[in-house]
Order: sequence, then C-alpha cells, then structure tokens
Amino acid sequence: MADSDPAPHPPEHHAPTQHPTPAPVVTLHGGDLAWRPVSPALARVRLIVLAALLVPPTLAALVIGVLVTRWALLGLVAVAVAGLWGAWLVGRQVGAISWVELDEEIVIRKGRLFRSLVSVPYGRLQYVDIQSGPLARAHGIASCEIHTASPESGGSIPGLPVDEAEALRTRLSARGEAQRAGL
Repeated sequence: MADSDPAPHPPEHHAPTQHPTPAPVVTLHGGDLAWRPVSPALARVRLIVLAALLVPPTLAALVIGVLVTRWALLGLVAVAVAGLWGAWLVGRQVGAISWVELDEEIVIRKGRLFRSLVSVPYGRLQYVDIQSGPLARAHGIASCEIHTASPESGGSIPGLPVDEAEALRTRLSARGEAQRAGL
C-alpha cells in the first residue's frame, strides 16, 4: 500500500537578502559621523581681533578717567567684562564649528545657541574658493568657501590649516566635476 503523504521536501534555501547600508544620519547633535573640527588657531586669530577692538575703548576710558573724572575709570571695568565675555564666546563659537565629507555631500555644522547645519551636494558645487588674510596667514589658517548656483545654498569652513584647505578644495572640485558628469 502506498503512503498517501507526499515525501517530505528538503528545506528551501533562500539567498540571504542584502540590505543596502543606510546613509549616515546627519543631525545638529552630530550623530555617528566623524565630524572634523577647525584649527584652534582660529580662536587665537579671533582673540587677537577682539583685543584690537578693545584697545580704543580702553584708551578712551583711561584718558577720560585721568584727565576729566575718575568715574570714567569704571569704563575700564566695563571693557574688561566685555573682553572676558568676548573671549569666552570666541572659544565656544570656534569649538562648535565642524564639518564632514560624506559620499554625496559635504556638511558644515556651526553654532551652540543658534545652530546651523549646511549640506552641500557635490553635484551643486560650482567652485571652491580659499581665502586667507594677513593675520590668518601668520597663523597658518585659511577659510574654504563653497559656492553653488544659489548663494543661499553655499557654505564656508573657517580656520582650516592651509594645506588641509587646499586639499579640501581639490577633493571638492573633483567630486563636483564627477557628479556633474554623471560618473
């Protein structure tokens, strides 16, 4: 007598499905990306500019305090408080600037209280500009300006070491050309 149950089938083997790796998540808080900070020399340059801006009010308060009234010497206290607050603010601002190069875009993050996150796709790049004034050059840093067709969609990374800024400009220009050519 024949068995009415069909013969058991061997288990089917399916090829494992490969899920594409998810794109990195870009957030104002950082996420898991390898954010690159700007050079600490940027803080030094900004502190020098702050000190230069505080010299005239300091001299004015000192001269008026000596020649006119001693009460003007209280202006020195105000200048000192403004200088300390400005120095603290510069340190916080520079520490909040970072950037990361992703596969399809460069992302620039700035700010602590008022945060901004600028994402520039490589295909939208028109040109990349490097700028360095005399004080920045003396400290070995430059600013990298990223230009697109729309002025609102560009970005800038201040305080990069000059060699790094030049290398970044070269990489971004090459990636922009490759994206526009459809490669």
